Amino acid sequence: MQGYASKTVDGAFADSSARFDEMVDWLAGDQAAQMTHAQLEERLHTDGLALLRQLLQDSLDLRAVREERLDEVAGADGRGRGTAEGGHERGLATRFGQVTVARIAYRARGQANLHPADAALNLPAEKHSHGLRRLAALEAARGSFDDAAAAIERACGVRVGKRQVQDLAARAAADVDGFYAAHAPPPTPDRGVLVLSYDAKGVVMRPDGLREATAKTAASQKLATRLSKGEKRHRKRMAEVAAVYDLTPAPRTVADILPEVTRSAPRPGRRRPRPASGLPPRSPTTPSR
Repeated sequence: MQGYASKTVDGAFADSSARFDEMVDWLAGDQAAQMTHAQLEERLHTDGLALLRQLLQDSLDLRAVREERLDEVAGADGRGRGTAEGGHERGLATRFGQVTVARIAYRARGQANLHPADAALNLPAEKHSHGLRRLAALEAARGSFDDAAAAIERACGVRVGKRQVQDLAARAAADVDGFYAAHAPPPTPDRGVLVLSYDAKGVVMRPDGLREATAKTAASQKLATRLSKGEKRHRKRMAEVAAVYDLTPAPRTVADILPEVTRSAPRPGRRRPRPASGLPPRSPTTPSR
């Protein structure tokens, strides 16, 4: 357990309160009064992350103090763990920084330790928290892994390596097939319409992802001294994205689509006003030729 960890329930958040008081005292001091708003923003961002990290740490320490020893604990193989030892720690990298999780370990000779508190907290098997994994997956989808690591460090102050971001993004996509299989929509009624939408813009395909025939065609069309037709700099062929969905037709009238047109339409039996031509209006008694 780290030195600042709370030991009792009564003083569980004493360290967090002390950090908050330090921030308030600093903001009320002369040094903060001489700073610009940008300097204050940067300082509060750093100190605020440290305060959030301390709050999370104190909360985890409080859970460790309140954890009750279980009478029987067995693994997936059915073998029990008869010995319980408290104070077993593991690290957890979060969006606020590194924290330590202490919990009771249930042990048996020749068997791996079991930690029921890990399941209660839904902790991942690896070091990085789910919040950090989600952030890595979102940033990795927007650009390169280097850019994703830089974005995470700017937002959270947590340094994550390029390979770690790549691994986190890959793990986040591991359940994609299972998710869609579990959320398969039911069959649509016969009156439904199957819609196919295609778009071939903006999605760059890696050269190693092309099919053999497509790769040969792309290589044969490559110009030696300038970009080929439709080719972007430092890019190869482009993939086509298809969206498939069902749609139930709904009967609509012109008034549903263009209500302003129907409001300005002439009523039956009324003549439209004649456009201005600069001529005096015709008398109703004058016969027309």
